[in-house]
Amino acid sequence: FAALTAVISLVTVLVAHFSWKEWVSGVRAMVKGERLLTPLTQEQHAPELQPLAKDLRSLVEALETDRRMRDESQISWTPASLKSILHEQFSGDQVLIVSNRQPYAHFWQGQSIAVQVPASGLVSALEPVMRACSGIWVAHGNGSADRDVVDERHHVSVPPSNPTYQIRRVWLTAEEEAGYYYGFSNEGLWPLCHIAHVRPTFRSSDWKHYVAVNERFAQAVYEEATTDNPVILVQDYHFALLPKLIRERLPTATIIMFWHIPWPNAESFGICPWREEILEGLLGSSILGFHTRVHCNNFIDSVDRTLEARIDRNSSTVSYGGKLTAVNPYPISIEWPLQWLRNQQPIQECRARLREAYGMPEDRLIGLGVERLDYTKGILERFMAVERLLELQPEWIGKFTFIQIAAPSRSVID
Repeated sequence: FAALTAVISLVTVLVAHFSWKEWVSGVRAMVKGERLLTPLTQEQHAPELQPLAKDLRSLVEALETDRRMRDESQISWTPASLKSILHEQFSGDQVLIVSNRQPYAHFWQGQSIAVQVPASGLVSALEPVMRACSGIWVAHGNGSADRDVVDERHHVSVPPSNPTYQIRRVWLTAEEEAGYYYGFSNEGLWPLCHIAHVRPTFRSSDWKHYVAVNERFAQAVYEEATTDNPVILVQDYHFALLPKLIRERLPTATIIMFWHIPWPNAESFGICPWREEILEGLLGSSILGFHTRVHCNNFIDSVDRTLEARIDRNSSTVSYGGKLTAVNPYPISIEWPLQWLRNQQPIQECRARLREAYGMPEDRLIGLGVERLDYTKGILERFMAVERLLELQPEWIGKFTFIQIAAPSRSVID
């Protein structure tokens, strides 16, 4: 019995020794990064090390994210630095942008053709990317001379002074533009997403045009793709169906969709008759971006309420139809430094010219608003606020002038 006890004790000690040795060896390997930065193979599998490896891997990822954010905060963002970074990240990749509005439009002025740059925050944000990547921008050609300057493939090189990329123009009939753009996009989705208490208008005829135009743009992207896996940046609510349609044609493409307007709560979005088709279309994206985390959460709630999808709220991903979509906030920045300020006259001189033009005395306080003429901009509310100010503080009457500049926008919509 004593001998048996001794043998059992010896075996126990040996097992503990070798188990401890293996555990220590595994920890040492993880510290070196051998099993931390790369997935474990079957031979490397050690169940007792998995919790520790998971925690260490999370720590390394957090440190890497912190380092990357710190490095990015130190970048001096200039056209040159943007071009360098994009060339590094997209080396060898074809980059395409898709938007309704084009960055340059051609119009007849008498017997000559003039080039106009639309007043658009979307264009201001993305045009530097195109210049840096030398890609292709697919957009609706709506200028009166647009057809006169393109080649046989509907291309035109821009910017006119120093061409660095091409616009591929897509043509729409007046009826298609009325249904797809003015109708479904701006009488339906625009008020729905802004929850502006303006009732959305949904017409089946508008929806048919919306589907047809999205199909046409998807085909244009497919025709422009020179590889199986281009990087495609789809822009805004005019193309909710486009990511899925492109995915059907280019299954391995990297499709990044950015929704430039708010996304409403799930209850509000639920009144859209074609909510399922819109959500399925957007979930064709590799990455779906919004301005804020609230908009991301609203979108995920809409998916949860409408579709049978697998949602991971911790990682902010949606798995649907065998495809994983990351849903994250990417708040768009402002242009800085402002290039146009270089040629801008001093503020004091501008103020003096404004007073002279409107016959205002030197002591007059001036307020100024500059927006597109749209009910979401709060222009009427601003006028009422000025009226209320003068009611509460009548001493400002005759001493304060408010000037509102409102650029006409979608004037055909009631």
